[in-house]
Amino acid sequence: MTTHIVGEVMTRDVVHARRTTPFKAVVRLLDHHRIGGLPVIDADDKVLGVLSGSDLIRNQAHRDGPAPPPAVTAGDVTAGDVTAGDVTAGNLMSSPAITMHPEQTVPDAARLMQRRGVERLPVVDEADRLVGIATRRDLLRVFLRADDDIRRQVTEEIVVTAMRLPSDTVRVAARDGVVTLDGRVEARDQVPELVHAVWRLDGVVGVVNSLGFRIDDHERATPFRRRVEPGRGAGPPRCPSRPEPPHEHGGP
Repeated sequence: MTTHIVGEVMTRDVVHARRTTPFKAVVRLLDHHRIGGLPVIDADDKVLGVLSGSDLIRNQAHRDGPAPPPAVTAGDVTAGDVTAGDVTAGNLMSSPAITMHPEQTVPDAARLMQRRGVERLPVVDEADRLVGIATRRDLLRVFLRADDDIRRQVTEEIVVTAMRLPSDTVRVAARDGVVTLDGRVEARDQVPELVHAVWRLDGVVGVVNSLGFRIDDHERATPFRRRVEPGRGAGPPRCPSRPEPPHEHGGP
């Protein structure tokens, strides 16, 4: 079954900053490109952290607080870039960065964003070099799939290939990402399996299940059990005991 991967939806032309990029230069980058954050990379294009508009606002909020904003340390300064009095991307970024690889799936990226509470994920190669960035907006592009594309995938990849059913067994309709399944499959257990597979497709926002089935395999799988009275075993019924006939003894 086709599932979109991060490499298909990520933005490849990444706006980024260096550790020594000054505060105001970062603000100008965010404003000019109309973005909410960017990765901070080193000279080898490896991701050091992520800097968001929230980080910049937090720095400004410190100006009126009891403690001053963080200052640049000598190790953060590269000759010709900034002076020790400047505030740079390296001071304000969130580090270490939460990253992904291009071959990971879009659902995996969405779950990671939700779990870690982040809006963007730098995408790195096997050497941890920056190759793209995936934002929530990028991930939402999968829901822009055409209904005909979704319907065709359900029929060809799920009904026929995965479930091994004739294509006319299930009637598939899709409208605004909501898939309706109608028809009759062979066994009852096939219904939830089919519905779950459709739910997992990229671009599907809902499933209407109108499927029936010919055989209730739940009933066939449940053996008949005789009711057992408390205190009695579950063995076969016993016949009432009969007196044995008297033995006849022959004479000497």
